[in-house]
Amino acid sequence: QVQLVESGGSLVQPGGSLRLSCAASGRTFRNYAMGWFRQAPGKERDIVAAIGRIGSTYYADSVKGRFTISRDNAKNTVYLQMNSLKPEDTAVYYCAARPSSASINYYLTGYDYWGQGTQVTVSS
Repeated sequence: QVQLVESGGSLVQPGGSLRLSCAASGRTFRNYAMGWFRQAPGKERDIVAAIGRIGSTYYADSVKGRFTISRDNAKNTVYLQMNSLKPEDTAVYYCAARPSSASINYYLTGYDYWGQGTQVTVSS
């Protein structure tokens, strides 16, 4: 089992940057595919980015070129670097984990473990 704790959410002006972190418990972090999701008020939770065990990545079209997902297996942490933030990026951001084989690039659905979320607000 994995426990996930997000951090780094904040209020930021349009055009600004934030880096979210997700710290995972357990010794088998490297065996999990990871994802970042977000949920804005009144909307469904959508995937933002995903990363597989060996570093293959996926980005939603709305964040492609602005956001970067990465992982540090030595620190049991996955990151989401967010640049050129827009008001429409405002949401609660969630980290998620799913056990994975190395042959899988990433998952878009079916995550088993979730963090509690961190609020990102983009506003002037």
